[in-house]
Amino acid sequence: MTEAEQKAAWPRPTLADIATSLDRDEPIHLARLLILVLAFTREEGAAIDGITKLAKLDFLLRYPSFFERAMIARGLSPKSVSVEDYERRSVEAAMVRYRYGPWDHRYRRFINILAAKGLVDVTTDGRAVRLSLTGRGHEVAAVLAADPANIPLATRAGILRHRIDIGATEIMKFIYATFPEIATLAYDEAITP
Repeated sequence: MTEAEQKAAWPRPTLADIATSLDRDEPIHLARLLILVLAFTREEGAAIDGITKLAKLDFLLRYPSFFERAMIARGLSPKSVSVEDYERRSVEAAMVRYRYGPWDHRYRRFINILAAKGLVDVTTDGRAVRLSLTGRGHEVAAVLAADPANIPLATRAGILRHRIDIGATEIMKFIYATFPEIATLAYDEAITP
């Protein structure tokens, strides 16, 4: 049996297979979040106010096809967004709807890992969680953002900062207005761009 015939004989991965494989790539998610927080870093105050805002921004950063649609909705030309065809077809291009829409259930764990590594400061004000980079976190995030493999991600994070630096409630409304299909899917159903 040729290699092509072997690949054709293998069963297609299920959503559970895809989710399990993505869980093994935790460093990728942590790096992406550091790059996102770096892009939103300010001289004063938290970089990102609230896990909801983090989740919605990360949704756009993590899924380039949705990012492209969001930027078009914000008046940016699709050419300036530069989403490559391979990014639209990758395994990661399909989003899963969780309980609260585009929300990865691991955000609290990711935040705790980044805080434990001394890369982010986490403060709370009531129920609100605020994230900022530590000095070490800033150094690590800057190195990650400058890596050629991450430059498209860092560029998109910068575009998000300039185009969607709005409050958690506003970004949530924007996400559901721009992607109404998210609210109509069953839980754990794949959201395809």
